[in-house]
Amino acid sequence: MSDHAIRVDELVKKYGPVVAVDRINFSVAPGELVGFLGPNGAGKSTTMRILTTFMPATSGIAQVCGHDVMENPMAVRQNIGYLPESVPLYPEMRVEEYLLYRAKLKGVDRTNRRKRLEESLEKCRVKEVRRRLLGTLSKGYRQRIGLADAMLADPKVLILDEPTSGLDPIQIRETLAAIKSFAGSHTVLLSTHILSEVEAICDRVIIINRGSIWWDGRLSSLASEIPTLVMDLTGPEPAISDWFKKVAGTRPANIIPGEEGIVRCEVEQSAGDDLRETLAKQAVERGFGLRRLDIRRKNLDTLYSEVVLRRSAS
Repeated sequence: MSDHAIRVDELVKKYGPVVAVDRINFSVAPGELVGFLGPNGAGKSTTMRILTTFMPATSGIAQVCGHDVMENPMAVRQNIGYLPESVPLYPEMRVEEYLLYRAKLKGVDRTNRRKRLEESLEKCRVKEVRRRLLGTLSKGYRQRIGLADAMLADPKVLILDEPTSGLDPIQIRETLAAIKSFAGSHTVLLSTHILSEVEAICDRVIIINRGSIWWDGRLSSLASEIPTLVMDLTGPEPAISDWFKKVAGTRPANIIPGEEGIVRCEVEQSAGDDLRETLAKQAVERGFGLRRLDIRRKNLDTLYSEVVLRRSAS
């Protein structure tokens, strides 16, 4: 058995001349909860469909629990629970009836079927609609029925594509709490566009863009990265720019002209330094108006912007 719950090596997916996934590599350890991020068209859903055997790869290796998705797709399916972005349901069936039917299809043992149903209904907060027709439910409830379906066979790996799509704020909080509770006992690969959701429940993040992995790391490591000092000044932009670049020296400095004559100046601080008092004093001595002086520590939002927006522009 592999040491990785999910393993991807040199994975490629092409649609004719279009390369949707371009030689990506990553692995996910058993019990990890990993956020899989990227803009629309980045390759997230394509990668997930390959991992769940819905789509063949053009080349490369994709394994789930040691089983190759191309060579042994049935073994892969026995180890995964998949929630697609658009959940396919039978609107004429009742929730409980549908989930029991799905449990039979997934091969859940008859003696354990009712227990797994109750646990899935409880964890996904849908017990109150168990007698309702699926066609009468809101999109938020249908999404959580899909999550309950993914949990029915107690899979080792959960692959969730936009699991909170269409949910209201309370439902989002409850769903995220349920997903977070899966960590440790299940491996979870979670795709979403909402960065705050990933920060709330994930420690590790993989960012994909243009079919390639652009960042793979732990959010806890961001706290140790060098913070950025941010100043908003008023005054002649050329004078502010010349002064600030001299102050920054060899450190990367960013000058951003804004509205109402405000010039934003950003510079990375050296480890252990705090330049705020020095820069504030110098700015005032030169007659610049000081509107803002702050330390910005890197979080997922700033990381995502730096990785995706700045690299896309380059």
